[in-house]
Amino acid sequence: MTLYCTPENIELQIGKPSLIQLTNDNPEQETVDMVVCDEAILYSSTLIDGYLRGKYTLPLNSHFPLLKVIAIDLSIYRLYSRRIYTEIPETISAAYKNAIKTLEDLKKGIITLQTEEETNVRSSGEYRTNKTELDRLFNKRVMNFEY
Repeated sequence: MTLYCTPENIELQIGKPSLIQLTNDNPEQETVDMVVCDEAILYSSTLIDGYLRGKYTLPLNSHFPLLKVIAIDLSIYRLYSRRIYTEIPETISAAYKNAIKTLEDLKKGIITLQTEEETNVRSSGEYRTNKTELDRLFNKRVMNFEY
């Protein structure tokens, strides 16, 4: 099974004090309970695989930034849901709902996964296309036309 995020990713998102508060059940200790954090990551990764099963070949060999973001959001929500007497912040609930919606869209094929390499190629301005210069509405021939 692929784990789509790390405890460090979660800590970067919510900060160390919040991660300690959400994972550690002993208020005297000021450390992150890695067992609890790893369980939340395992939960999110299992949920992601459940949505992707049948659509993608698992385990995934490439690193997908979108799945990392989804896993972080799902893991944080899972950590908050451990605290039954603590209200989950609206931003955390909204991120969870958005993550589930994105997983549903991935399963339906509405959106597809991009690897980091594909993201870097697209962000550098290099796009792959099946169009030629002549397919453009205002190609060089039209733009250079003299009246």
